[in-house]
Amino acid sequence: MRGWWQELAGLVLPADCAGCGAARSLLCGDCRGALGGTGAGPVRPAVRGGGPSLPPVYAAVPYEGPVRAVVLAHKERGALPLAGPLGGALAAAVSAAGGRGGGELALVPVPSARRTLRARGHDPARRIALAASRRLRGAGEAARVAPVLRL
Repeated sequence: MRGWWQELAGLVLPADCAGCGAARSLLCGDCRGALGGTGAGPVRPAVRGGGPSLPPVYAAVPYEGPVRAVVLAHKERGALPLAGPLGGALAAAVSAAGGRGGGELALVPVPSARRTLRARGHDPARRIALAASRRLRGAGEAARVAPVLRL
């Protein structure tokens, strides 16, 4: 029910940009551009305590400022239409990673706890992965969402 009310409110009430707070736009042009994936590429995450080395990691954009605000708006405040732009950013990072070996690409969303899903009223990682797979298929890539992880 929570999602239904939020969708109705979004139709009736003007929204502010989820990234920077600009008036009357769910996502302003600048924040949409920040999620465009033009900076997608390899990153080196810090490994704490000398843990095992990580496989290559790619990011669409740095997780800071307006990008962080958009992700949190989608996850925690139920701004469901943001799944499209976030999925586009994920698709750009996946494309930047390349090298899938000619087979079908599987996007594997990290699952949330059942209690968290109930509280949020949606599964943000799955929504973003679905949006990314649609974007990748639209670009001619064989991509699908594979919910293979369990808590």
